[in-house]
Amino acid sequence: MPYIVDFKNVSTEGLESSPVAETLAGLRANEARYYRNKYDHTFTVHPASEVPEVVDRVSRILKEERDIVIDSRPLEATAFEVDGLRMDYVFYESGLSINVMYSIEDGGKRAVGFKLAEGMDVPEELESRFKFARQKSKLAGVIRGSYFVIKGQY
Repeated sequence: MPYIVDFKNVSTEGLESSPVAETLAGLRANEARYYRNKYDHTFTVHPASEVPEVVDRVSRILKEERDIVIDSRPLEATAFEVDGLRMDYVFYESGLSINVMYSIEDGGKRAVGFKLAEGMDVPEELESRFKFARQKSKLAGVIRGSYFVIKGQY
């Protein structure tokens, strides 16, 4: 069942099993606010089990691009298009959020972004490969993020 993320009244709905559910909900709300303000897009997520194609696409890109396999269980996912970009998001039980930004036009921006909810450790599968920059958010506290550019065609 889809859930429209409310960035004014942050809810842990769908994320309750995460040990950092509150800050993960804030991270999800932060993304919702960004897409509402920049693109007038309503950020809607689904239980990961209802959109396995999104989780599989993100997992495939991680595996093929950097040989990364995420150990945490995916809780929610979404896919949408805005301004010529296909966006995929997966929110994991550990507090990790992964987004894939893929320009529909050849030669456009294509990258994978990682964001860590406040209170979670850097996942072992990412720890030695990426440095995480810190960003403050009213909704999510301190978000740590990193990314890499996608080289392949998906």
